[in-house]
Amino acid sequence: MTLKRMPSLLALCAALVLSCGLVAEGKGTVRKSSAGFGSVDGRKVDLYTLTNSRGAEARVITYGGVVVSLKVPDRIGRMGDVVLGYDDISGYLNQTSYIGALIGRYGNRIARGRFTLNGREYALATNNGENHLHGGVKGFDKVVWDARPLPWLREAALELTYLSRDGEEGYPGDLRVKVVYTLTDSNELRVDYSATTTRDTHVNLTQHSYFNLRGAGNGDILDHRLTLHAARFTPTDEGAIPTGELRPVAGTPFDFRQPRRIGERIDADEEQIRFGKGYDHNFVVRGRRGVLRRAAEVYEPTTGRVMEVWTTEPGVQFYTGNYLDGTTGKGGRTYPRRSGFCLETQHYPDAPNKSHFPSTVLRRGRRYQTTTVYRFSAR
Repeated sequence: MTLKRMPSLLALCAALVLSCGLVAEGKGTVRKSSAGFGSVDGRKVDLYTLTNSRGAEARVITYGGVVVSLKVPDRIGRMGDVVLGYDDISGYLNQTSYIGALIGRYGNRIARGRFTLNGREYALATNNGENHLHGGVKGFDKVVWDARPLPWLREAALELTYLSRDGEEGYPGDLRVKVVYTLTDSNELRVDYSATTTRDTHVNLTQHSYFNLRGAGNGDILDHRLTLHAARFTPTDEGAIPTGELRPVAGTPFDFRQPRRIGERIDADEEQIRFGKGYDHNFVVRGRRGVLRRAAEVYEPTTGRVMEVWTTEPGVQFYTGNYLDGTTGKGGRTYPRRSGFCLETQHYPDAPNKSHFPSTVLRRGRRYQTTTVYRFSAR
């Protein structure tokens, strides 16, 4: 065999591996399948399974960039699925809770669905009373993304891309979005977000998985122990729009600076708790934004599982599944109220209308770039 023939043969082998749906990623693998998820808007929905060298597994579908399942070990090494989800596409098409999905263009709420940018007022789709929530009527959670594995990276990685056209849900500019899920050999699910735009616009991307470290469908999350590295939060009005205040958590049910049971004060007789029907609030993450730092840890005592959340974002929305309604999910298990929690890393809600909040403006010619890591271990 001559050296000149080697590159073409290597390329042929790589193509054969891709065509079989299995992509070697150093110590991990990415496998493609379309079983069980059909098509949406005439586009086939693919399922990708990311596996690391330690046996952890993440399954992602191209509809909404949804994390369908995430299997990580407990204290005796037993794998369990720690995110809520559905067995087929119908569950995701019929849900209203954004379970597992990528969120955009703007995670969380924008008051009255309006903002002014460069002297012009923009009217967005309103889908949460008079407000705009999680990208509008058809946000990024309701579209089919393009996907490709990244076999040249050391660990199992999947790239998702989507082009949000100028005027979509009322936003200016063509927005090219890229999200990379990486399942590392340290049992981390890393999410890298990036975007560019043809016109100045607002962007605030996040991920909306509901976690239960006992296992999806295994009861409520009230006994999980939560630590939030946040000394302030953004209180809201009755419509969940921030008032603009950055309120200290000290002396309130929102103080999780030391580990506390999620359920310890979740029904406290306190205005903000009543407004959210529990916890549904943005916390101001301690430390310099733009730097990857720890925002939260959650410990589940019966399994020993621990989840740390690291992010470059300035905020994290802590939500306790207050509107889950008993819908049937994976394996016939039901998801009643407070059977999952979310830690949605983000810029603050309604930042386009709060000039003293960290800006969510993405200028033409600039790049939006954020990273969040969900790190799993057990003790």
